Amino acid sequence: MAEIEFMTLANHAEAQNGLLYLSGAGWTDAQVHFSADGASVPFHIGAGVSLLIPWTQTNRRLMFEIRVEHEDGGDPLIELGGELQVGRPVGIPEGSDQRAVFAISGEIQFPRAGGYRLVGVLNGEPTRTVSFRVHDAATRGRPLLGATG
Repeated sequence: MAEIEFMTLANHAEAQNGLLYLSGAGWTDAQVHFSADGASVPFHIGAGVSLLIPWTQTNRRLMFEIRVEHEDGGDPLIELGGELQVGRPVGIPEGSDQRAVFAISGEIQFPRAGGYRLVGVLNGEPTRTVSFRVHDAATRGRPLLGATG
């Protein structure tokens, strides 16, 4: 069965010629500035994704989606998706898995500080999740509510 092999958050991500290029990858916490109206200023985010497709699933259509959503659910802040079909290159040994990589990179505005998640969906099923936290940069260095010292 095809699977999302891995997903990671990055400051910037690109996929070119079957290779994934990540800058500032693997983070779990973002310091974000919020405007007076409550929403964050635009924040640059990237994500790198690797799909592993077994021999028996090559040359078949797969539906793939990636989204960013608040940990409590609701409408996604970002939702991108599409269809892909990975073939078998000439001369590949029988039974060989294939890999397809994807990257997104762009601006996002968070409605509030808190927990969020990057969700990867393959053939309609959420199969991989990466959780992260957005902090209000204006409160950086101040004790968090409920924290003891």
